Amino acid sequence: MKKKLVSDVDLRDKRVLLRVDFNVPLSNGIVADDTRIRAALPTIDYLVNQEAALIIISHLGRPKGMVKPEFSLEPVVKHLSTLTDVPVKFVSSTVGDEAEAQVKALKKGEILVLENLRFDPREKQNDREFAAVMASYADVYVNDAFGVSHRAHASVAALPELMGEDAVAGFLLEKEINYASKVLDNPARPFTAILGGKKVSDKIKVIEALLDQVDNLVIGGGMANTFLKASGYQVGISFVEEDKLSLAAALMEKAQKKDVGLYLPVDVVTAKAFSENAEPHYYSIDAIPANEMILDIGPATCEYFATVLKGSKLVVWNGPMGVFEMKPFSDGTRTLAAYLSVCDADIVVGGGDSAAAVTQFGYAQEMSHISTGGGAFLELMEGKELPGLTVLADGVEK
Repeated sequence: MKKKLVSDVDLRDKRVLLRVDFNVPLSNGIVADDTRIRAALPTIDYLVNQEAALIIISHLGRPKGMVKPEFSLEPVVKHLSTLTDVPVKFVSSTVGDEAEAQVKALKKGEILVLENLRFDPREKQNDREFAAVMASYADVYVNDAFGVSHRAHASVAALPELMGEDAVAGFLLEKEINYASKVLDNPARPFTAILGGKKVSDKIKVIEALLDQVDNLVIGGGMANTFLKASGYQVGISFVEEDKLSLAAALMEKAQKKDVGLYLPVDVVTAKAFSENAEPHYYSIDAIPANEMILDIGPATCEYFATVLKGSKLVVWNGPMGVFEMKPFSDGTRTLAAYLSVCDADIVVGGGDSAAAVTQFGYAQEMSHISTGGGAFLELMEGKELPGLTVLADGVEK
């Protein structure tokens, strides 16, 4: 996955089109979490310091190809302006006369942000004509949006393809590629993967791929319910994918054949209802009441999982251990994050809810790497090629 980098290009007096992932949460028109914006700052600052005229493009939310004011990037631009010393301009269109005029008027060292890419249906259609208009804006294209690099959209696939050798990776994308290579190409051992979240079906392919790579596989969250039931345990009224029981059994059998340690919860936190106000109860997995549902892993499980983590040299984590958004059922995910924060290993957090959890609980700084793209990260773990990466110009080994 060696790619040509933004630092490999002479950028002085060039117009640069930078694809970022500013798909951030907004609250009353204000950015509620600027993690993704800050993640792109090293590339933005570098481009400005190199005296490039910088044009930034991104999507926000799911406007479904229509102009919807609540998905405008204008609040994001206002927030970005507070994070850089350079004035940030905004144009309320992506293509058309106004956008073209603003691009042409842009001077070196200045920043212009175009409106939400997904206001135009052609973005998600990977339309080459739409991409060609944007390609005409710049001399160089930089992808720093790992979170959408698994999408074959116009700004991610068709546009860099049109730019050819002038399509390169930004510093954030470089970091993501380097950590993915660390995990996939030559992982330190023992290598442990922790998978959580609700559904086995969402992660079948990644489980199958990881069973060929890891030494240990730890499973928690709602998906553990299906594995527990496939192991013969009664799980009450917990969420279970009944049609995936035989698959879960087959995956456990594969793990055994490959001598991969597969670890499931030994105790759980349950309740009679899926509610923050529900009273939490603690049970071993062989004593779960018929009228209760599993909503978190228990304290004995946390200790059990910790013994695996203590001996690991590389840990990849994707998916929470329980319903961490509800305080009574957040202890499992919080405790796991705490263990990882002091673990003598490289810790790679695979975006999505796991990234949100370690940030929420205050352990983000202790992780070796937190991916900015949950879906893209999982597809890399599955061994898939990402359209937004394969299309970039290849780098030269140094």
